[in-house]
Amino acid sequence: MTSYAFFSHLLYAASLFVIAMLLTRFMIHRARILDVPNERSSHHIPTPKSGGVAIVVTFFIGVMIMFIVSTKVMIVRWYFFGFVISATLIAGISFYDDIKNKPYTIKLITQMFSICLVLAFGIVIDRLALPYSWAQHLGCWGYFLSFFWLIGLTNAFNFMDGLDGLAGGTALIVSAFFCIITFSQGSNFVYITCYTLFAGTLGFLIYNFPSARIFMGDVGSTFLGFSFAVLAIIAARYDASHTSFFVMPLLFFNFIYDTAFTFFRRLLSGERVIDAHRSHLYQLFQRLGYNHTTVTLFHYVVSIVQGCGALWMIHIQGVERILIFLPFLSFQILYSIIIFRAAKRARLI
Repeated sequence: MTSYAFFSHLLYAASLFVIAMLLTRFMIHRARILDVPNERSSHHIPTPKSGGVAIVVTFFIGVMIMFIVSTKVMIVRWYFFGFVISATLIAGISFYDDIKNKPYTIKLITQMFSICLVLAFGIVIDRLALPYSWAQHLGCWGYFLSFFWLIGLTNAFNFMDGLDGLAGGTALIVSAFFCIITFSQGSNFVYITCYTLFAGTLGFLIYNFPSARIFMGDVGSTFLGFSFAVLAIIAARYDASHTSFFVMPLLFFNFIYDTAFTFFRRLLSGERVIDAHRSHLYQLFQRLGYNHTTVTLFHYVVSIVQGCGALWMIHIQGVERILIFLPFLSFQILYSIIIFRAAKRARLI
C-alpha cells in the first residue's frame, strides 16, 4: 500500500468515526429509548439503549461508499448483497425489539430467519481443515455448521453485552486484529469492512465505557455478533485473503466459552435456559464486588492475548493451528472454576 493510499484509508476511517460519534450523541440526547433497570440489571438509573444505531448506520454508510467508489475491492455482488440485506434485516428487527421489548423466543425466530436468508445467498462454510480429510468438504453439513455458527456468535455477543464497555471494547479489539490479519493476507473487502466496524464502534464506545451514558442495545449487539460471524465465512471463502475460518472463533473465544459454559450449566441444573438471568461468568465476576471497569479491562486483556494467538495461528499450516486453542481453553476452565467457586461461597448461585 502506498503512503497516499494509507492516508486515504486513515482519513476515511476518521470520517466514519466522527459520524458514529455524532450519531451516538444524537441518540443520547434525542432518541429517548431507555433501559429501565430491574432486579437483573447492573445499572441503577434509566439509560438510553439505542447506541448501536450509530454503529449500524456508520457501517452502512461505509459499505455503500465502498460499493459505489471501490468496485475493485468488492467481493462478488451476490454475496455482498446477501451480507448487507441480512445484516439490515437483523439490525432492523433488533431495533424494533429495543423499542417494544419482545420475548426472547420472538427474537430467536427473527434471527433464524435472517440467518436462513444469508445462507440462501450462498454464504456458507463448505470446507474446513480438520484432522480427517473426509471432513474437509462438508457438503450439506456446511449449511448446518454455518447456521449454528451464525446463530451462536450472534447470541453470544448479545449475551455478553451486559457491562459498560465490555461488548463494545471487545468488538473494537476483534475488528482491529481481524483487520490486520486479513490485510496481511491480501484482503480488500474484509479489511475495509473491519476498519469500518472499528470506526463505528469507537465512536460509540467513548460514550459507553464506564460509566456508560448509553448502551448499544440489541440493535448493536446482535448486528455486531452477526456481522463478525458472516465476515469469518466471507474471509475464508470469498475474500482475496482466504483467512482461516478458525481465526474468528479464537478472537471471540472468551465470549464463546462464557456463553457455552453458562448455557450447559443452567441446562444441567434444570433451569429454563431462555429465562433472563445474571449468572454468566462475567456477571458473577462483577457481582463478587468488582466494578465494571475492572471486569471490562480484564476481558480486554484476554481479547488482546487471543488476538496475538490469532496472529500466531495464521503462520501455522494445516490442522495443527487448532492446537492454538488449547492454552486458551485451559485458561478459561481455570477462570470459570475460580469464579464459580467464589460465587458459590458468596451464595450468588
